[in-house]
Amino acid sequence: MSVDHDWSELPPELHHDLSELSPELHRDWSELPPELLHTIANYLINLTDYLHFRAVCSTWRSSTPATPINLPCQLPWLMLPKNRSNRRGFINFVDNKLHFLNLPEASNRRRRCGSSHGWLIIVDESSPLILMINPITKVTFNLPPVTQFPNVLNFDFYSVGREYTVRSSDGEVYTRNLKEMCDLFIRKVVISSSPSRDPNFIVMAILNETGELSYCKNGENLWNFIDEARFYAEDVIYFQGLFYAVHKSGEIAVCDVTGDSPIVSFIETPRQIGGDMQYLVRTNDEFLLVTRYLELDLDAAYHQLDVVYKTVEFCVFRLVLEGPRWEKINCLGDKMLFLGENSSLALLASDFPGCVGNRIYFTDDYCEANYDGVNGNHDLGYYKLEDGSIEALSCYPRNSHSMLRWPPPIWFTPNPC
Repeated sequence: MSVDHDWSELPPELHHDLSELSPELHRDWSELPPELLHTIANYLINLTDYLHFRAVCSTWRSSTPATPINLPCQLPWLMLPKNRSNRRGFINFVDNKLHFLNLPEASNRRRRCGSSHGWLIIVDESSPLILMINPITKVTFNLPPVTQFPNVLNFDFYSVGREYTVRSSDGEVYTRNLKEMCDLFIRKVVISSSPSRDPNFIVMAILNETGELSYCKNGENLWNFIDEARFYAEDVIYFQGLFYAVHKSGEIAVCDVTGDSPIVSFIETPRQIGGDMQYLVRTNDEFLLVTRYLELDLDAAYHQLDVVYKTVEFCVFRLVLEGPRWEKINCLGDKMLFLGENSSLALLASDFPGCVGNRIYFTDDYCEANYDGVNGNHDLGYYKLEDGSIEALSCYPRNSHSMLRWPPPIWFTPNPC
């Protein structure tokens, strides 16, 4: 096997080691010493490059761990709607490279309700099952089922059309069928850390209809409500041991759920007015509140006229702790934000070749319970703060036939561990 490569791209400390192997850089590279291969692999920061490195030959594969330990957070892929097989497409929106992964766990009878730390959280339509899966490693974890939420009173598979009995936040008891519970009960789920790295991970769920926050710890078989943080259900993120949940008004509930009972404090800000959805994002140095504005529109695509909603604007605010208050900003600089059903994420464009900062990349996560059946027509793209324009992703144009399939795409951050 002969490999040609621009070795000037390697770190300087490796040049001397390579030069001693041969007077020429044309040789059987499978004979490289394992310790040198391991050192080179530690300098790879892109998951795809790492996987390709291990695929060169058996020697390279055996000299590097299957699970890299030094990879930084990867650029999110767009998980595409399901096709007729069990394979799901994941596309890199920068280079438009498509990766197919066998994922029968995300069938049409199941709905994903979160994407966090490289894991998908999936609810089942035909049963109360909730599971997490890492599409890269295929490792799965079962979470407490839907029947273990405190407001789910009963489940009877044979009561067709009214399988679930649920209690609302004001005490009203009502029934839901299988599909309604799958589609509407849980709005979003985030996890504190990757379960493969941290056995003490915690899962936080936003319930859509009641506005409850509910959590479970690994090894427990029940969900617990955080009564003090009820209705702080616009978005929730995890940062340095705490969950931060944002209210529609912009107020934040800070939840410590590591002990036997949750401890909640509040960051009370002047009320935010306007907007249809709120997202909370943590960057390297501050919290951001992102307000999303939607409008109804007529769509004449596919030879029919539909009323659809679409995103028309985003406004971004930074949290000023003196006050505290939200201060509007007009520029994100080098930052890129990724919003939707995924855990809200901020990355630096300069860390990823081909990316541009000062942009908000968004997917369609406006829940059916919010818009009385109005279609979203896969409302996704990116928003440019410099001029307020919205562009379609080149990998998913507005006339894409994938729009005919449900669910819409979701951001997924590949993580091999």
